[in-house]
Amino acid sequence: MITFNFSKNLNLLILFIFSFPMVAPTQHTIPPEITNEAKIALSHYPELTDVVIEFKFKKNIKKSTMQAQPSFWSVFKSKKNRSYKILISERIIIADSVYFTKDIPSEIMIGWLGHELGHVMDYQQRSGFNLIGFGFKYITSKNYIREAERRADSYAVNHGMETYILATKEFILKKAGLTQKYVDRIKNYYLSPEEIMLLVEERDAALNK
Repeated sequence: MITFNFSKNLNLLILFIFSFPMVAPTQHTIPPEITNEAKIALSHYPELTDVVIEFKFKKNIKKSTMQAQPSFWSVFKSKKNRSYKILISERIIIADSVYFTKDIPSEIMIGWLGHELGHVMDYQQRSGFNLIGFGFKYITSKNYIREAERRADSYAVNHGMETYILATKEFILKKAGLTQKYVDRIKNYYLSPEEIMLLVEERDAALNK
């Protein structure tokens, strides 16, 4: 006769269930080609841990290599229920040659992603109506573009990403062989290396008070 030890088998069942690793649901969708870089960039923004963000490669992005934007319908939701997309151009042109963006140096990719996450931080501070106004001004005013891009750089620097941001600037301005038109756009719209170092000094001074 076979006896059934309920208590013993219950303990075995509990042990079996908890032997599986507990995997927390993630709010971030990341292509495998840039998983490590995106995770490093995200680690500098703990405020975005529970924010839904999709990193997505796209064949072409007009006038840009990357672009952060709120998902359309989420603009009308509360801040905590919004979702965002960071679009990444599949290719960039360097010195008349076409390269896959995923193949650029890791440090540069982290800096680029860190800047885009700075935009997400900026968006998270805005109401839905403010975001709509932001979008309209961004496509109609060069001065507003400059303000928005410099604000995103500032978020990245204030979140400890200055090493990556500076590496990205150096790559774009000196090493990449990008068109002069693109380089001039970067110089005009984004923080300069000197301005970044000044921000770092101000940030560190505030932390040491």
